[in-house]
Amino acid sequence: MPNRIAPKLLAEFIGTFALIFIGAGTAAVVGDGVGPPGIAAIAFAHGLTVMAFAFAYGSVSSGHFNPSVTVGVLAAGAMSAGEAFGYIVSQLIGGVAGALLLKTVLGGAATGLGMPALAHNLALGATTLTVTPWAGFVIEAVLAFFLVTVVLSTAVAGRAGNLAPLAIGMTLTLNIIMGGALTGAAPPSTRRGRWVRWSRPAISAMPGCTCQPRSLAPSSLPFCTPGSPGSPMKGWRPSRAGPPRRRPNELRSRLRGR
Repeated sequence: MPNRIAPKLLAEFIGTFALIFIGAGTAAVVGDGVGPPGIAAIAFAHGLTVMAFAFAYGSVSSGHFNPSVTVGVLAAGAMSAGEAFGYIVSQLIGGVAGALLLKTVLGGAATGLGMPALAHNLALGATTLTVTPWAGFVIEAVLAFFLVTVVLSTAVAGRAGNLAPLAIGMTLTLNIIMGGALTGAAPPSTRRGRWVRWSRPAISAMPGCTCQPRSLAPSSLPFCTPGSPGSPMKGWRPSRAGPPRRRPNELRSRLRGR
């Protein structure tokens, strides 16, 4: 068991480390008050990082890089509780390591590093908006639900084949474009503190997995990791089954019979 879980935990650590270093680093470089272009840059930094490392490590750990995703996959029955616990610990360690490295190379909070805050007096047309903790929780939960259900429908159920990382990365990008100015909309592994962020994975993952039909059970997932419960396959390889090939002798006999 330790020999099988170690590569998965290392992949989760590296992927989450990269997500924090690139995503939060981009947010610090772009800074506040730059409007939609800045939010788009931050969104694509997160989404493209998830997509790239999911392509790189999808066959090793399935590329969760997010406690919300891990909780959702656990609730769907596609991994064991012990494995999920190891994933989440690796993700948190990777996130902390990425944040510490950013603090070392960029500096502290003065450079823009830190925890995203809820919007206060955000200009929306002719009025302003202040996001309350309850509204922030609802926004974060809905966005996390979108991410978890896309992961379960593409990566776990195998509907998107080799394009699953693209769908997941684009979902994270869209989430940040919508919620970036309201709550920060960053993955929970990038956060520290508030209940609005840390209670999100458990709340959003349950609807995400229960909304999947029975046909999406993990017994058919091509994206499933080796050794995952219910997986008959090794690694992340979509099925390439095609029509049966006929032998030359069989074809000749059929032609002669005509």
